[in-house]
Amino acid sequence: MRLELTSMIGRLGLAVERKSATVDGVDGVEKDDQALRDSLRVSLSELGKARSAAQKNQDIDDSSLPDLIKDLLKRIRALKEQIEAKKEELNAVMSDQSLDPEAKRLKIETLQSELASLQGALSSAHTTLLKALREQGLTDQQMQELSSLLMK
Repeated sequence: MRLELTSMIGRLGLAVERKSATVDGVDGVEKDDQALRDSLRVSLSELGKARSAAQKNQDIDDSSLPDLIKDLLKRIRALKEQIEAKKEELNAVMSDQSLDPEAKRLKIETLQSELASLQGALSSAHTTLLKALREQGLTDQQMQELSSLLMK
């Protein structure tokens, strides 16, 4: 992962200056707080994202399960994360009082549709996993390993 330290330090210094100016001038505190959060945002490169995902699934990779089942477990884990993120987004929209009622309704319907699609994909992945389990003939130890990985 490659980080540009000078630009990060520069942004951090700018953010601190903005924050101190906000404290001195109390006007626009909320606006400057948002500017502070925006200036402190860190983005990962595609390589960094891939490495992060690889480390997140290291327990699956280290297991003694067949590769097909490992891939299905990774897909299930990713779908669960996407579902949680979509639920959080839906809850945020539902609690947002600043949105126009019609726009809010449309956004909620869209998010609910996306959530239903993700849940359908998760159900399909579980079905595929069950089918693969029947075909693979796992040992008792592998089944225990599988169940512990599914609970994470």
